[in-house]
Amino acid sequence: MEPTTGPAAPARLRTTPSWLLTQTAAHAARLVADGLGALDARGYHYRLLAALDELGPASQAELGRRCGIDRSDVVAVLNELAAKDLVRRAPDPADRRRNVVTLTTAGRRELRRMADTLDRVQDTLLAPLSPTDRDELTRLLTTLLDHHSGR
Repeated sequence: MEPTTGPAAPARLRTTPSWLLTQTAAHAARLVADGLGALDARGYHYRLLAALDELGPASQAELGRRCGIDRSDVVAVLNELAAKDLVRRAPDPADRRRNVVTLTTAGRRELRRMADTLDRVQDTLLAPLSPTDRDELTRLLTTLLDHHSGR
């Protein structure tokens, strides 16, 4: 879906928060996909690596729950990350039916590279806003998301 911006968009759309959020989210998604794509990575890669770095080793199922990624997608993405030696899977000593996924040293380096790229994407996306406005936007979006996700 191409965004409808400028004078071509009806005024009642340009003043509707849901429409503005949708248009901005679509633009943000393109910027993130382009930025991570230049690293041969995707958003799911970043989500899983960030979760492992922040919360430590986890089972594949737990990673999916933490990151809001479907179980079958988690397996496919972990296969991609393991092929690049960014994560390691090993049987869980407490339950041999499960794998525990751990971030490798190479995975931490790649996560830093991705985070640097995402920082630049945020700067591009939020360029017209002052640091104070950026903080306020983040606070407001967090309030909305927490409310609608039942947190």
